[in-house]
Amino acid sequence: MRKDVPKIVVARLPVYLRDLSQLRDEGKEVTSSQELGKRLGISPAQIRKDLSHFGEFGKQGTGYNVSYLIEQLRRILHADRNWKIILVGAGDLGHAMVHYTGFRKQGLHIIGVFDNDPQKIGQRWGELTVMDASTIEDFIQKENVRIVILAVPAKVAQQVADRLVNAGIRAILNYAPIVLHLPNGILVEYIDPVVHLQYMTYFLE
Repeated sequence: MRKDVPKIVVARLPVYLRDLSQLRDEGKEVTSSQELGKRLGISPAQIRKDLSHFGEFGKQGTGYNVSYLIEQLRRILHADRNWKIILVGAGDLGHAMVHYTGFRKQGLHIIGVFDNDPQKIGQRWGELTVMDASTIEDFIQKENVRIVILAVPAKVAQQVADRLVNAGIRAILNYAPIVLHLPNGILVEYIDPVVHLQYMTYFLE
């Protein structure tokens, strides 16, 4: 992992990977930065600059081999391996994510669901059983989990996040509408639909 690559560049790589996968599904074998840029609304120069951080993947005049570039981006993103993930918060949002098939296709496997509600503990969610949140730490350490999806109420999110980090979690996808205060080195991504919707309403009459 290169430390000098800007985070905004890394954030665009999964977008490139997703669109390249769609191109491959459409039967395309070769593409160009111009085609990708038009599809994604990103300048071709920016795409070339982003990719150049990691090597040379195409030739001027011939473009990029779609399958090869997918393979390289998966390697760069460490998406060529399987990742264990736990979900904390067995609400409607969590239920939807556990049943979303797109995770497994990308090597992302939710292997545990946790909640502190006695009425939810023991419920079967597909192949998983909702487990008692008091057992999270032991599960994380036993299974060597490093990634968590946090879908709990805002009022308990910080407390739960602290427990997770102390148990060994190093990356949190946070759906709770709160900014978490965690030690340096812990990766946190925030997904708050309200924030994104309010951003869009600004541009609407």
